[in-house]
Amino acid sequence: MTENQLRQKVVDIINAWIGATKGSAKHLDLLEVYNNYRPLARGYKVQVKDAYCAATVSAAYIRAGIAEYTGTECGVEKYTLVAKKLGIWVENDAHTPKIGDACVYDWQDNGVGDCTGAGDHIGIVSKVSAGSFVVTEGNMSGGKVGTRTMAINGRYIRGFICPDFAAIAKKLGGTTTGTTTPTTGASSVVQGTAHTVAAGDTLGKIAAKYGTTVDALAAINGIQNKNLIRVGQVVYLTEAAAAVGKLARLGVINSPDYWNTAAASGKVKYLDRLLIQAAEKITKAGTRTTTPEAGVAALVAAGVINTPDYWLANYRTFPSLDALLCALGGAVK
Repeated sequence: MTENQLRQKVVDIINAWIGATKGSAKHLDLLEVYNNYRPLARGYKVQVKDAYCAATVSAAYIRAGIAEYTGTECGVEKYTLVAKKLGIWVENDAHTPKIGDACVYDWQDNGVGDCTGAGDHIGIVSKVSAGSFVVTEGNMSGGKVGTRTMAINGRYIRGFICPDFAAIAKKLGGTTTGTTTPTTGASSVVQGTAHTVAAGDTLGKIAAKYGTTVDALAAINGIQNKNLIRVGQVVYLTEAAAAVGKLARLGVINSPDYWNTAAASGKVKYLDRLLIQAAEKITKAGTRTTTPEAGVAALVAAGVINTPDYWLANYRTFPSLDALLCALGGAVK
């Protein structure tokens, strides 16, 4: 993954939470991501009633798998201190950020000179244009996740948290160069798990490119006519990727890149089979179960898993695995 792809991944994750309100499924999802990460900042679990802008930013970095490089916090001013300690704080209101960076606000800023007051609010930069940028933020007015457009060097800018995405991408085994292909929702795919059909592509060419067969791709993607694919169509390369794609389209999961990466990494044994078998049973999203234990029980009852002891013993070992079990369990009920 390149630097720019990693930046876009963070943006895709936080943008998937847009529309969340306190107590909604999306809000509970991001709180689960934050609260289940270890070490938990200052040992405090964010409650549904709490302000959660800093937790939203932290959760996006956690789900992207880069929290060890960005730090995490549920308090805005505390987060600026974390960023300063990590050497990723930019004390310059006029700085032009990049997507994936975090913008910190001070509502008491008088607009004169460089603001050095206490941070009041925070969000992740999700789009940059000439002279302005868009920030996706949790806990906006009404307790929702939404977006705000800011002018470069605009009033209320306190400063920026700017993780070294190039270095992070390199540490994660990627490269520091490359361009970003904007992706959102279910169409967002991890390199090596799917191929987006371009002009001149055939199923045979795609199979040859990825070292597989036409029959395998047709079976994975439910393609009836092997000679007919369309430009822009997503062809999944593995059963697990196809399962993740379906679950994302149904709204059961909202971070397909994260779960594609997790399944491909092999860090969670049997995760690919869980996703595949769940996708075979699930036809629509449902209300998440309140606990992972209830999710496991529902998945067992639906015939999705037959090793509940394994999942009950291991759901705390991987970030957001408990939230996935709640989401899948709620959808099969």
